[in-house]
Amino acid sequence: MIRKKAISKILEYTGENPIISANGFISRDLFEAGDKNSNFYMIGSMGLASSISLGVALENPKKRIFVFDGDGNILMNLGSLATIGSNSPKNLVHIVFDNNKHESTGGQPTNSSLIHLEQIAKVSRYKAFRIKNISELEKILKKIKNLKGPIFILVKIDKSKSLSNRVDLSPTEIKERFTKFLKK
Repeated sequence: MIRKKAISKILEYTGENPIISANGFISRDLFEAGDKNSNFYMIGSMGLASSISLGVALENPKKRIFVFDGDGNILMNLGSLATIGSNSPKNLVHIVFDNNKHESTGGQPTNSSLIHLEQIAKVSRYKAFRIKNISELEKILKKIKNLKGPIFILVKIDKSKSLSNRVDLSPTEIKERFTKFLKK
């Protein structure tokens, strides 16, 4: 399964809930698959989508907050799993797309083939799942609908043969429309 196909499937379940997406190809794929005011695209700041999502989740407990992360991103900020787990936001769904690569920066390998990120999430007090195909993903998305978080879903993906276009919004535009959405 490729990331963009997985993101498109997930968008069928997120509704208007906020999504904070990691920098690089993850934000590009989300932007192309379903741009909306409730999306916060990371432009730079590799590894910080999970930390930003925790802050948004704690400040907006009545909204379900999704974070789209990559294996390279979460490995750069692994401590955020412990911080999220200890704060235990009931409204946070953390989805990590894992292709064992820093795909956005040239395909350098990550250690996620040796380190099971969903196990780290589990011992960090997340409800954790590992997904290998689109039917498993759909099954888990239905299952978590009424499940309290934090929830961690590791989605194994393959490298895409095509690249999504860059996000054509400025960082200021992204921030302003996202904060305006959160104030609703």
